Amino acid sequence: MKPAESAKGPDKTKSLSRTVKVQEALRQAIIEQRLAPGMRLPEDTIGESFGTSRTIAREALQRLAVEGLVELRPNRGAFVANPSLEEGRDVFVVRHGLERMVVRHLAGNLTPSQIKTLREMLHQEELAAAQNEAMAIRLAGEFHLKLAEMTHNHLLIRYLTETISRCSLVLAMYGRPHSVDCGIEEHRQIIEALIAGDVERSTGLMEHHLEEVAGRALLEPRKTESLQDVLSSFAGMLDS
Repeated sequence: MKPAESAKGPDKTKSLSRTVKVQEALRQAIIEQRLAPGMRLPEDTIGESFGTSRTIAREALQRLAVEGLVELRPNRGAFVANPSLEEGRDVFVVRHGLERMVVRHLAGNLTPSQIKTLREMLHQEELAAAQNEAMAIRLAGEFHLKLAEMTHNHLLIRYLTETISRCSLVLAMYGRPHSVDCGIEEHRQIIEALIAGDVERSTGLMEHHLEEVAGRALLEPRKTESLQDVLSSFAGMLDS
């Protein structure tokens, strides 16, 4: 009995890791607008593309549904979420309140390691800005998620993960062309205010930044590729 039980544990852990990787690959494909809003996401197609089971594909889709990136429709399956601009505005209102709590918690409390991490992420944003706007949007969202993680408040992290993912999708769908450098500079100013421990300045900068980000959501959705073509380019993520 003991050998069988010990073998079951690693298998379950491996399956969970596989699910998380499929979830992350699909998240990137959705936020980078490689998968069109409203596109159907069949479990068998996802499983075949990533070399995984339908069970893993189903679990990944359920996780993305919690984030608001996927819609699960009874008897019809899973679809890429297709939020309206009005829904996007509502999400940004919620995000304002949550991120205000984040910066108030972090101001003056960042460790040297955390400061290094944030500056490295800022550098990655700068590299992406000159190459791929969709990737820059995703990295900008990850910057805000990292700030949330640094609070170690699990409930706040959970709500912000869902909110920021939805905001990133709205921006990818409706965002007007803009200089990514503006957002990067705003991130830099937020980091410096947090390091200085200036709560009011940190809060003000974050609110201004989110207002600017929300103001970029104006245009129509962009064209995307077929499901199979997109997933094949993200399948390599599962080998890492």
